[in-house]
Amino acid sequence: MLFDLPLLSLIIWVPVLGGFAVLLLGDARAEIARGVALATSVLTLLLGILVYAGFDNTTAAMQFVERVLWIETFNAHYHLGIDGIALPLILLTALITPLVIVAARESIAYRPAQYLGAFLLMEGIMIGVFAARDAVLFYVFWEAMLIPMFLIIGVWGGPNRVYATIKFFLFTFFGSVLMLVAFIYMYRLGGSFDLAELNQLPLTATEQLWIFLAFFAAFAVKIPMWPVHTWLPDAHVEAPTGGSVILAAIMLKLGGYGFVRLSLPVTPDAAMALDWLMVGLSLVAIVYIGFVALAQSDMKKLIAYSSIAHMGFATLGFFIPFMILSSTGSTEGARMAVEGGMVQMVSHGFVSAALFFCVGVLYDRVHSREIGAYGGVANTMPVFAALMVLFAMANAGLPGTSGFVGEFMVILASFRADFWIAFLAATTLVLGAAYTLWLVKRVLYGEVANDQVAALKDVTPREFVILGVLAFFVLLLGVWPAPLVDMMSVSVAELLVHVFEGKL
Repeated sequence: MLFDLPLLSLIIWVPVLGGFAVLLLGDARAEIARGVALATSVLTLLLGILVYAGFDNTTAAMQFVERVLWIETFNAHYHLGIDGIALPLILLTALITPLVIVAARESIAYRPAQYLGAFLLMEGIMIGVFAARDAVLFYVFWEAMLIPMFLIIGVWGGPNRVYATIKFFLFTFFGSVLMLVAFIYMYRLGGSFDLAELNQLPLTATEQLWIFLAFFAAFAVKIPMWPVHTWLPDAHVEAPTGGSVILAAIMLKLGGYGFVRLSLPVTPDAAMALDWLMVGLSLVAIVYIGFVALAQSDMKKLIAYSSIAHMGFATLGFFIPFMILSSTGSTEGARMAVEGGMVQMVSHGFVSAALFFCVGVLYDRVHSREIGAYGGVANTMPVFAALMVLFAMANAGLPGTSGFVGEFMVILASFRADFWIAFLAATTLVLGAAYTLWLVKRVLYGEVANDQVAALKDVTPREFVILGVLAFFVLLLGVWPAPLVDMMSVSVAELLVHVFEGKL
């Protein structure tokens, strides 16, 4: 009977309604607001677990489908449904949000109700993006999530928060407008905003090219890909810890999801024609941004640039299948590439969230993000140091951690396309180890740097729970990725059949 409930609507609107309830409670009843926020996020996670329990990973068909006429004039529907590509990202969102709310208990004293309410609203909206099966609904959710993040950075951010917020908004909003133009054009051709119908809509090569570029403008900025990545380090540096966590763990994944959900199936021939561009930009992100990360002195900036490099693996995995087909005449290895890109996105969600939480732990105590302000932290915070080393090793792609699995799958698949592509992609294992170990050495080891570090106290029970949960999933996905891969395998295979058929 539970699976007969509108679970997708519940998992979207429970956090949204909870967010409004927290806002109405206000700071005058801050303790009650904190309790409601935590209860709402935990309930959303339980709903996500119910969705996972009822999910059938042997079919590529959309599941938990809900469809109601929404805007009759435009034939737009409130249409929800998920497959094995959307579900992992929904579960990731539902898991990370309660951790952010728990982390905010002591670190956010200014307007805590509004802070927590914004995160709950954003959780529901982001899940809505992953579950939307109508282009208008997708676009509404896509744009709506900018508002709470805009406020989170703008109100609770650092000294340059206004500059970072406006830059973030302008970059992401401009690309999204071009996506809307593409949706309207396809509606005029086919008379529908239904994503399944857009996937089947006949499009010429020229039409596909322009639509692909419109989608690219929206999704490349969100990931972000080089050279439209410059907003991300500024946003991360100025955002509060929770904002950085959600930005890295969830929001960047929306760009990768958009490529898989829209760019590949709607414009398959344009995606094949421009695979060289996508692979090239992905390799630039992996190699060049890795060197940029090496030059950083701010911990948040280093992790932000690291995120750009790691997301380059995801886009490489999504577009290398075309090169595999043209190089070998076979699609063998294509599914591994896309699955590797998806695994990389989920893994990066855990690892980046953990690293930003670690920076938050240190910042709450020392009030500095500069690597030079630390040294010898392991002497005074041994438990914290052990956890941070684990996350750093996962970030560097150490076997046995989640960071290794997706990268290894993408590199292995890339060998089928071209040795030099695989070679350049594999340099991340060297560069990632270089900037990550440099960070760990300077911050955690050596002599105690100053009196502030000497006075540090180890993680509190609350901090240990947050980092412990993330450590559990980083290790679980590293040693047993099968449940995640099995969840998406059939859906990815079905997607590639459609993409390789093309529309011309």
